[in-house]
Amino acid sequence: MTAEPPPQTTPPAPQPVPPLLPRPLTEAEEFRRRPLRRRLLAPLATLAGTAAAFTYVGLVDPNEPGHYPVCPLLRLTGLYCPGCGGLRSAHAVAHGDLAAALGANALAVAGYAVCAVLMAVWLVHAVRGAPTRVTVRPAWWWALGALTAAFAVVRNLPFGSALAP
Repeated sequence: MTAEPPPQTTPPAPQPVPPLLPRPLTEAEEFRRRPLRRRLLAPLATLAGTAAAFTYVGLVDPNEPGHYPVCPLLRLTGLYCPGCGGLRSAHAVAHGDLAAALGANALAVAGYAVCAVLMAVWLVHAVRGAPTRVTVRPAWWWALGALTAAFAVVRNLPFGSALAP
């Protein structure tokens, strides 16, 4: 008996390659695809709320007693908190009186300016189709906290009376 040679095997036919799936969109690409109306919704709603708040404070004078509650820290301890005079400064800003606003609460006026700049950047980015991300390092938050604490302490000392409302 003679051994038969093993049967020749043919290699399997290549399988078709599945089509490539499109890569997922990045956050920026997804944001750009949104219609302008949708991109502007959040910044314009925020701007409208801020304008409404400043309009209300501009119309209802915080210098008149009984319109707004008194600061609890001031009432209980007689000390000015970092926010004391903030409504009076907002009222003065709404009336265009920057000197009175700085006299009421200079830190609040600086905060209004920073918020206005951030609002403008947010609006420009939304129009251009670029997402806005504001990332602040922890060191900056600590510095802001230290500045606010120093402002609160100095405005309650005799030599810092110019910072008191």
